[in-house]
Amino acid sequence: MKRAILVVLDSVGIGEMPDAADYGDVGSNTLGNIAKKVQGMDLPNLEALGLGNIAPLEGVKAVDAPKGAFGKSAELSIGKDTVTGHWEMSGVILEKPLNTYPEGFSKEIMDAFEAKIGRKTLGNEVASGTEIIERLGAEHVKTGFPIIYTSADSVFQIAAHEEVIPLEELYRYCEIAREMLVGDWQVGRVIARPFIGDVDDFQRTSNRKDYALNPFNKTILEYVKEAGQNVMCVGKISDVFNNIGVTHTIHTSHNMEGVDETLRFMDQKLPGLLWTNLVDFDSKFGHRNDWQGYYNALKDFDNRLP
Repeated sequence: MKRAILVVLDSVGIGEMPDAADYGDVGSNTLGNIAKKVQGMDLPNLEALGLGNIAPLEGVKAVDAPKGAFGKSAELSIGKDTVTGHWEMSGVILEKPLNTYPEGFSKEIMDAFEAKIGRKTLGNEVASGTEIIERLGAEHVKTGFPIIYTSADSVFQIAAHEEVIPLEELYRYCEIAREMLVGDWQVGRVIARPFIGDVDDFQRTSNRKDYALNPFNKTILEYVKEAGQNVMCVGKISDVFNNIGVTHTIHTSHNMEGVDETLRFMDQKLPGLLWTNLVDFDSKFGHRNDWQGYYNALKDFDNRLP
């Protein structure tokens, strides 16, 4: 095999895992539930590949002669966040989950972080990024204090208005946090979440930047690179691996740009691994339970498959 192309539709699932109850996720079935909400999905190209052969989905038929191989897999690692899943796909299995912070970060962590950046902070809670910016954005603009929040994943997110805390300064804060949040304070990813606009219309920008832990073991990316081949990453893939084993990377601002960049790499016919993550499914629609937006994104992807 001269090259492999892996495209991850971030958060697109087709049924709960056996341990779903451990995470409060009983009944999870992203594709199945969206199909019910829209009273049948129209995804002809995914259907032709065999999507409907994996599990019953309203509107998506099982076909007698699918054009692709089909199936679903179960994660071995303990945990369910971005880092855990992508590391496992690369050959690194976690036997214990990365730390999460459902009550926010400890006073010890926050005091240390504020001392290092020389500013107080706002937030320090589990929150939706868009919601917390809407709620605390005005106070942030007034005080200059960055907004800190987390989620069900192992993340330390820092939001700041680009005209209040310039990008390079925000990235420096993230580097400080990344250096701190290891060992007992371990966090899978530190994420810069810049935004722009005024109090009535704050908008997150595409200048997001992720700072992941180094993988705990050697990944397939490193093996491919050591073999003299290319490791081409589109979207957030290089961030998830902290750029270890990566030879080419393109960050994208939306799904269709991710598809465009993937096709450009394919046209170059470089040997090696091409790995793309299309994050809009998760970041723009999944976190907000926007089933209509999610379905529209699925249709957009399906339309690009031919």
